[in-house]
Amino acid sequence: MRVAVLVNAEKPRAIEVAERLSAWLRERRVEPLTTPELSGLVRGAEALPPSRWGDAAFAVVLGGDGTLLQAARQLTPYGVPLLGVNFGHLGFLTELEAAELFTRLPEFLEGRCLVDERSLLGARVLEEGSGPPRLALNDAVVSRVPFSRLLQLEVYADDDPVATYLADGLIVATPTGSTAYSLAAGGPVLDPSLRALVVTPICAYSFGSRPIVVPAERRIRVRLAGPARDVVLTLDGQDSRSLEHGQTVEVSIVEPRVRLLRLPGWNFYSVLRRKWAEGTRA
Repeated sequence: MRVAVLVNAEKPRAIEVAERLSAWLRERRVEPLTTPELSGLVRGAEALPPSRWGDAAFAVVLGGDGTLLQAARQLTPYGVPLLGVNFGHLGFLTELEAAELFTRLPEFLEGRCLVDERSLLGARVLEEGSGPPRLALNDAVVSRVPFSRLLQLEVYADDDPVATYLADGLIVATPTGSTAYSLAAGGPVLDPSLRALVVTPICAYSFGSRPIVVPAERRIRVRLAGPARDVVLTLDGQDSRSLEHGQTVEVSIVEPRVRLLRLPGWNFYSVLRRKWAEGTRA
Protein backbone atom coordinates (compact mmCIF):
# COMPACT_ATOMS: atom_id res chain seq x y z
CA MET A 1 0.00 0.00 0.00
CA ARG A 2 1.11 3.54 -0.73
CA VAL A 3 -0.15 6.62 1.12
CA ALA A 4 0.76 10.21 0.27
CA VAL A 5 1.57 12.87 2.85
CA LEU A 6 0.99 16.57 2.14
CA VAL A 7 1.69 19.32 4.64
CA ASN A 8 1.26 23.06 5.04
CA ALA A 9 4.82 24.37 4.89
CA GLU A 10 3.89 27.36 7.08
CA LYS A 11 2.77 25.29 10.08
CA PRO A 12 5.78 24.01 12.10
CA ARG A 13 3.63 21.61 14.13
CA ALA A 14 2.21 20.07 10.96
CA ILE A 15 5.74 19.62 9.57
CA GLU A 16 6.82 17.84 12.75
CA VAL A 17 3.84 15.48 12.49
CA ALA A 18 4.55 14.87 8.78
CA GLU A 19 8.00 13.50 9.62
CA ARG A 20 6.56 11.29 12.37
CA LEU A 21 3.84 10.10 10.03
CA SER A 22 6.32 9.12 7.33
CA ALA A 23 8.24 6.94 9.82
CA TRP A 24 5.00 5.56 11.30
CA LEU A 25 3.82 4.43 7.88
CA ARG A 26 7.12 2.75 7.02
CA GLU A 27 7.03 0.82 10.31
CA ARG A 28 3.71 -0.64 9.13
CA ARG A 29 5.02 -1.49 5.67
CA VAL A 30 3.09 1.34 4.04
CA GLU A 31 5.10 3.27 1.46
CA PRO A 32 4.86 7.05 2.08
CA LEU A 33 4.78 9.39 -0.90
CA THR A 34 4.95 13.15 -1.23
CA THR A 35 5.47 15.77 -3.91
CA PRO A 36 8.93 16.95 -5.02
CA GLU A 37 8.13 20.39 -3.58
CA LEU A 38 7.56 18.90 -0.10
CA SER A 39 10.38 16.36 -0.15
CA GLY A 40 12.47 18.41 2.30
CA LEU A 41 9.60 18.50 4.81
CA VAL A 42 8.34 14.92 4.60
CA ARG A 43 11.60 13.06 5.10
CA GLY A 44 11.67 9.39 4.25
CA ALA A 45 8.83 9.67 1.73
CA GLU A 46 9.39 8.99 -1.96
CA ALA A 47 9.04 12.27 -3.87
CA LEU A 48 7.03 11.90 -7.06
CA PRO A 49 4.62 14.15 -8.97
CA PRO A 50 0.98 13.14 -8.32
CA SER A 51 0.67 11.94 -11.91
CA ARG A 52 3.02 9.07 -10.94
CA TRP A 53 1.36 8.07 -7.69
CA GLY A 54 -0.59 5.35 -9.48
CA ASP A 55 -2.42 3.18 -6.98
CA ALA A 56 -1.94 5.42 -3.91
CA ALA A 57 -4.72 4.56 -1.45
CA PHE A 58 -5.21 8.16 -0.31
CA ALA A 59 -3.39 11.32 0.74
CA VAL A 60 -3.14 12.55 4.32
CA VAL A 61 -3.36 16.36 4.19
CA LEU A 62 -1.86 18.06 7.26
CA GLY A 63 -2.90 21.70 7.66
CA GLY A 64 -6.38 23.16 7.60
CA ASP A 65 -9.22 23.82 5.21
CA GLY A 66 -6.98 25.97 3.00
CA THR A 67 -4.43 23.18 2.66
CA LEU A 68 -7.21 20.73 1.82
CA LEU A 69 -8.62 23.06 -0.84
CA GLN A 70 -5.19 23.27 -2.46
CA ALA A 71 -4.80 19.48 -2.33
CA ALA A 72 -8.23 18.99 -3.91
CA ARG A 73 -7.27 21.12 -6.90
CA GLN A 74 -3.92 19.36 -7.20
CA LEU A 75 -4.89 15.71 -6.67
CA THR A 76 -8.51 15.25 -7.77
CA PRO A 77 -7.58 14.99 -11.49
CA TYR A 78 -5.55 11.89 -10.53
CA GLY A 79 -8.34 10.26 -8.50
CA VAL A 80 -6.58 10.44 -5.12
CA PRO A 81 -8.93 10.49 -2.08
CA LEU A 82 -8.09 13.00 0.65
CA LEU A 83 -7.97 12.64 4.44
CA GLY A 84 -7.82 16.10 6.00
CA VAL A 85 -6.16 16.62 9.39
CA ASN A 86 -6.86 19.93 11.06
CA PHE A 87 -3.98 22.10 12.26
CA GLY A 88 -5.95 25.28 11.58
CA HIS A 89 -8.86 27.09 13.23
CA LEU A 90 -12.27 26.14 11.83
CA GLY A 91 -11.57 22.79 10.17
CA PHE A 92 -14.92 22.56 8.41
CA LEU A 93 -13.64 20.27 5.64
CA THR A 94 -10.99 18.27 7.49
CA GLU A 95 -11.99 15.00 9.17
CA LEU A 96 -9.49 14.51 12.00
CA GLU A 97 -8.00 16.78 14.61
CA ALA A 98 -4.21 16.63 14.90
CA ALA A 99 -4.30 14.91 18.29
CA GLU A 100 -6.28 11.91 17.01
CA LEU A 101 -4.36 11.23 13.79
CA PHE A 102 -2.30 8.24 14.90
CA THR A 103 -5.13 6.60 16.85
CA ARG A 104 -7.67 6.83 14.02
CA LEU A 105 -5.45 6.40 10.97
CA PRO A 106 -5.44 2.54 11.18
CA GLU A 107 -9.19 2.61 10.43
CA PHE A 108 -8.53 4.36 7.13
CA LEU A 109 -5.63 2.05 6.26
CA GLU A 110 -7.99 -0.91 6.79
CA GLY A 111 -10.72 0.65 4.64
CA ARG A 112 -13.11 1.21 7.54
CA CYS A 113 -14.21 4.65 6.37
CA LEU A 114 -16.76 6.51 4.27
CA VAL A 115 -16.19 8.36 1.01
CA ASP A 116 -17.78 11.82 0.90
CA GLU A 117 -17.94 12.94 -2.74
CA ARG A 118 -17.99 16.68 -3.47
CA SER A 119 -18.53 18.63 -6.69
CA LEU A 120 -15.56 20.40 -8.24
CA LEU A 121 -15.97 23.50 -10.39
CA GLY A 122 -13.93 24.67 -13.31
CA ALA A 123 -13.55 28.30 -14.40
CA ARG A 124 -12.17 29.74 -17.62
CA VAL A 125 -12.16 33.04 -19.49
CA LEU A 126 -14.05 32.51 -22.76
CA GLU A 127 -12.01 35.03 -24.71
CA GLU A 128 -8.85 33.01 -24.08
CA GLY A 129 -9.93 29.93 -26.03
CA SER A 130 -10.76 26.38 -25.04
CA GLY A 131 -7.90 25.52 -22.70
CA PRO A 132 -8.45 23.41 -19.57
CA PRO A 133 -10.41 25.14 -16.81
CA ARG A 134 -8.85 26.17 -13.53
CA LEU A 135 -10.30 24.15 -10.65
CA ALA A 136 -11.86 25.01 -7.31
CA LEU A 137 -13.61 23.06 -4.57
CA ASN A 138 -15.20 26.05 -2.83
CA ASP A 139 -15.78 28.94 -5.21
CA ALA A 140 -14.84 31.22 -8.06
CA VAL A 141 -15.01 34.93 -7.18
CA VAL A 142 -14.98 37.93 -9.50
CA SER A 143 -14.10 41.07 -7.53
CA ARG A 144 -12.13 44.29 -7.55
CA VAL A 145 -8.88 44.56 -5.58
CA PRO A 146 -9.06 46.74 -3.65
CA PHE A 147 -12.79 47.53 -3.58
CA SER A 148 -13.20 51.04 -4.97
CA ARG A 149 -16.31 51.28 -7.17
CA LEU A 150 -19.15 48.95 -8.06
CA LEU A 151 -18.81 46.40 -10.82
CA GLN A 152 -21.50 45.85 -13.42
CA LEU A 153 -21.75 42.08 -13.84
CA GLU A 154 -24.07 40.41 -16.33
CA VAL A 155 -24.90 36.84 -15.29
CA TYR A 156 -26.16 34.13 -17.65
CA ALA A 157 -27.16 30.50 -17.10
CA ASP A 158 -25.97 28.95 -20.36
CA ASP A 159 -27.29 31.54 -22.85
CA ASP A 160 -30.23 32.65 -20.68
CA PRO A 161 -29.86 36.08 -19.01
CA VAL A 162 -30.28 35.82 -15.22
CA ALA A 163 -29.49 39.25 -13.80
CA THR A 164 -27.21 42.27 -13.96
CA TYR A 165 -25.63 42.95 -10.59
CA LEU A 166 -24.14 46.24 -9.44
CA ALA A 167 -21.93 44.92 -6.67
CA ASP A 168 -18.45 44.69 -5.20
CA GLY A 169 -18.21 41.29 -6.84
CA LEU A 170 -19.85 37.94 -7.39
CA ILE A 171 -19.32 34.47 -5.92
CA VAL A 172 -20.11 31.25 -7.79
CA ALA A 173 -19.88 28.48 -5.21
CA THR A 174 -20.27 24.73 -5.04
CA PRO A 175 -22.40 23.24 -2.23
CA THR A 176 -19.11 22.76 -0.35
CA GLY A 177 -18.32 26.44 -0.80
CA SER A 178 -21.81 27.48 0.30
CA THR A 179 -20.57 27.42 3.92
CA ALA A 180 -17.55 29.62 3.11
CA TYR A 181 -17.39 33.10 1.50
CA SER A 182 -20.84 32.72 -0.06
CA LEU A 183 -22.40 32.23 3.39
CA ALA A 184 -20.60 35.32 4.73
CA ALA A 185 -22.04 37.30 1.78
CA GLY A 186 -25.60 36.20 2.60
CA GLY A 187 -25.90 33.05 0.49
CA PRO A 188 -27.76 29.88 1.52
CA VAL A 189 -26.23 26.68 2.91
CA LEU A 190 -26.47 23.77 0.46
CA ASP A 191 -26.22 20.11 1.39
CA PRO A 192 -22.89 19.00 -0.16
CA SER A 193 -24.55 15.96 -1.76
CA LEU A 194 -26.48 18.30 -4.08
CA ARG A 195 -25.19 18.90 -7.60
CA ALA A 196 -25.75 22.63 -7.97
CA LEU A 197 -24.10 26.04 -8.00
CA VAL A 198 -25.04 29.06 -5.90
CA VAL A 199 -24.51 32.56 -7.30
CA THR A 200 -24.11 35.18 -4.56
CA PRO A 201 -23.49 38.90 -5.13
CA ILE A 202 -21.09 40.70 -2.79
CA CYS A 203 -22.63 43.86 -1.30
CA ALA A 204 -25.03 44.37 -4.20
CA TYR A 205 -26.39 47.88 -4.63
CA SER A 206 -30.02 46.81 -5.10
CA PHE A 207 -32.85 45.56 -2.91
CA GLY A 208 -33.71 43.04 -5.63
CA SER A 209 -30.27 41.43 -5.87
CA ARG A 210 -30.43 38.03 -4.23
CA PRO A 211 -28.46 34.79 -4.38
CA ILE A 212 -29.71 32.17 -6.81
CA VAL A 213 -29.20 28.40 -6.93
CA VAL A 214 -28.92 26.72 -10.33
CA PRO A 215 -28.59 23.02 -11.29
CA ALA A 216 -25.17 21.58 -12.00
CA GLU A 217 -26.02 21.10 -15.68
CA ARG A 218 -26.02 24.86 -16.19
CA ARG A 219 -22.92 26.87 -17.06
CA ILE A 220 -22.76 30.21 -15.28
CA ARG A 221 -21.28 33.05 -17.30
CA VAL A 222 -20.23 36.33 -15.68
CA ARG A 223 -19.46 39.21 -18.04
CA LEU A 224 -17.70 42.43 -17.01
CA ALA A 225 -20.18 44.77 -18.65
CA GLY A 226 -19.24 48.12 -17.14
CA PRO A 227 -15.93 49.89 -16.50
CA ALA A 228 -13.52 47.37 -15.03
CA ARG A 229 -10.10 48.06 -13.58
CA ASP A 230 -8.11 46.03 -11.05
CA VAL A 231 -10.61 43.15 -11.31
CA VAL A 232 -9.54 39.57 -10.51
CA LEU A 233 -10.89 36.06 -10.73
CA THR A 234 -9.97 34.15 -7.57
CA LEU A 235 -10.39 30.41 -7.02
CA ASP A 236 -10.75 29.10 -3.46
CA GLY A 237 -9.26 32.35 -2.18
CA GLN A 238 -5.82 31.18 -3.36
CA ASP A 239 -5.43 31.17 -7.15
CA SER A 240 -5.94 34.58 -8.78
CA ARG A 241 -5.65 36.16 -12.21
CA SER A 242 -6.62 39.57 -13.59
CA LEU A 243 -9.65 40.28 -15.79
CA GLU A 244 -10.35 43.03 -18.30
CA HIS A 245 -13.44 44.93 -19.39
CA GLY A 246 -15.71 42.86 -21.63
CA GLN A 247 -14.28 39.49 -20.65
CA THR A 248 -16.59 36.64 -19.64
CA VAL A 249 -15.84 34.04 -16.99
CA GLU A 250 -17.58 30.69 -17.44
CA VAL A 251 -18.02 28.49 -14.37
CA SER A 252 -19.37 24.94 -14.42
CA ILE A 253 -19.31 21.67 -12.51
CA VAL A 254 -16.57 19.38 -13.83
CA GLU A 255 -15.49 15.79 -13.31
CA PRO A 256 -14.11 13.92 -11.47
CA ARG A 257 -15.59 14.58 -8.05
CA VAL A 258 -13.44 15.28 -4.99
CA ARG A 259 -13.37 12.29 -2.62
CA LEU A 260 -12.97 13.13 1.07
CA LEU A 261 -12.48 10.28 3.53
CA ARG A 262 -14.66 10.24 6.64
CA LEU A 263 -14.99 8.16 9.78
CA PRO A 264 -18.00 5.81 9.94
CA GLY A 265 -21.08 7.69 11.12
CA TRP A 266 -19.97 11.02 9.64
CA ASN A 267 -22.89 13.38 9.03
CA PHE A 268 -22.82 16.82 7.39
CA TYR A 269 -25.52 18.25 9.65
CA SER A 270 -23.77 17.24 12.86
CA VAL A 271 -20.62 18.95 11.56
CA LEU A 272 -22.68 22.02 10.66
CA ARG A 273 -24.21 22.24 14.14
CA ARG A 274 -20.86 21.76 15.86
CA LYS A 275 -18.96 24.28 13.76
CA TRP A 276 -21.66 26.91 14.07
CA ALA A 277 -21.68 26.43 17.84
CA GLU A 278 -17.89 26.82 17.87
CA GLY A 279 -18.25 29.96 15.77
CA THR A 280 -20.53 31.58 18.35
CA ARG A 281 -17.81 31.05 20.97
CA ALA A 282 -14.94 32.32 18.80
